[in-house]
Amino acid sequence: MAGQGEVGPTALRMMLGSHLRRLRERAGVSRTDAGWAIRASESKISRLELGRVGFKERDVEDLLSLYGVSEARERDRLLELAREANHRGWWHRYGDVTPDWFDAYLGLEAAAELIRTYEIQFVPGLLQTASYTRAVARLHAGRDDAEVDRIVALRARRQRALDRETPLKLWAVVEEAVLHRPIGGPQVLREQLEALREAVHHPNITLQIIPLGSRGHAAHGGAFSLLRFPQHDLPDVVYVEHLTSALYLDKRDDVETYTQALDTLAATIPPPQQTEATLRSLLHSH
Repeated sequence: MAGQGEVGPTALRMMLGSHLRRLRERAGVSRTDAGWAIRASESKISRLELGRVGFKERDVEDLLSLYGVSEARERDRLLELAREANHRGWWHRYGDVTPDWFDAYLGLEAAAELIRTYEIQFVPGLLQTASYTRAVARLHAGRDDAEVDRIVALRARRQRALDRETPLKLWAVVEEAVLHRPIGGPQVLREQLEALREAVHHPNITLQIIPLGSRGHAAHGGAFSLLRFPQHDLPDVVYVEHLTSALYLDKRDDVETYTQALDTLAATIPPPQQTEATLRSLLHSH
């Protein structure tokens, strides 16, 4: 496994898209004119530059010509990137149990070097035990045992990022109420709390708990995650999940707003060094 995480197709599309955007801007070409050059709309160019859709090699060739990129080596490098970006990542094997809008997140998660997450309802997925994941999966009516098994397998596959050669860094901020909620029953919750106690001893995992009695705080919206990548071409991305869709925010102002909210929150709640004692206390109370 690559040390820095898997630069899967989602991340590659974002890298190529941002590179094409810079080339277009440098050449002084509008999105409308770029779209015309590849027989597509301005919005298609926008989606390409954001890495939201796959690339046809012919389109990339036409855009490079339009932007004045004539050096053979540079053209070949970008066309190879386009080919790689069209390959499917391992997470596509679980497409039967993941909605389309979550697929992009799995690609970004696999490529990330740091994920900061704020959670208000469940233990963060990358820290869930198999029994807890199973119980969460069963909250959705109509899932059969086979589908639940696939969801548990997918979660376990995602968690391997925490143990790879250069492990994913995870910094989770969780409302204490999450750790009182007996999802799956008291025994499943106890096992989950024990697993969190074990997790906080890993140097790449940071967990902070917002006490039940705390007043309002900076991250007063819903749950969200911030993803950072080792590739300098890739901007940080904020992921906000809704019931039937998700938002992917990478504009600098949006990312800074969410980052500041998390920074402020992390600075005003008990530090990570107190987390194990809190978990121990919770275990005694359950």
